[in-house]
Amino acid sequence: MLEAILVMAISGAFFGGLLAYAARRFAVPVDERAEAIAAALPGANCGACGYPGCSGLAAAIAAGHAPADACPVGGPRVAAVVASILGVQVDTTRERQVARVSCGGGPRCQDRYVYQGIPDCRADAACPGQGHKACSWACLGLGTCVRACPFDAIFMGPDGLPVVDKEKCTGCGKCVAACPHNCIALVPVSARVHVLCRNRNPGPVVRKMCQVGCIACRACERVCPTGAIRVRDNCAEIDYALCTSCGACAQKCPVHTIVMEPEQEREVSAAAAS
Repeated sequence: MLEAILVMAISGAFFGGLLAYAARRFAVPVDERAEAIAAALPGANCGACGYPGCSGLAAAIAAGHAPADACPVGGPRVAAVVASILGVQVDTTRERQVARVSCGGGPRCQDRYVYQGIPDCRADAACPGQGHKACSWACLGLGTCVRACPFDAIFMGPDGLPVVDKEKCTGCGKCVAACPHNCIALVPVSARVHVLCRNRNPGPVVRKMCQVGCIACRACERVCPTGAIRVRDNCAEIDYALCTSCGACAQKCPVHTIVMEPEQEREVSAAAAS
């Protein structure tokens, strides 16, 4: 009995020493900065930065492969903390970006056929005509963007179009990547004027498809005092760097393709941006 105990004790000491040696010999150096950066990141692990989770981004930032402000979810506040860890400067004045749906069709856009397949926009878009909607740029309304959002910031509205809760939206871009028709874009949180169309067909063709499609009449161009809106490829586009949210284009648009958010939404946006 004593011999068995002795053998076990010697074996335990031997293998314990062997494991201790192996731990020292094959230890992977830990970058303390990467650990500190990981602790400062939101921990959402959404992958919006392009890296496998927050720990992957932290390692990339510490190694100099990604900038200090690479986390779109954390925004300027997290970027400032990461920059202080690295001892570098970072621009924290950039305005927060949020998702915006650039389609106002829904029931006002005609259907080509009744879609009865998998309830996913990407599956619908793979069908003939790039989906059941007459407009190949239209929102298909099957909620793929809603399911892609890791922050519960998108829901389907009563008209079958997705609605973004700007207070919850982090600008991660997951919904942008999920939309097969590129109906969602990231815009400044304070932006109030938006074009709800991306159709590139001539006006007469668009009118046969959708009641609110851009007809490229250029009335918006003529009234914009800052030159912030231009018609390119038969569709109006806004340069938010020039837009002052005066709303002149929205008032002039004859088919209501351009809309202006209510004043109370601007107040919420301003509070969210601060």
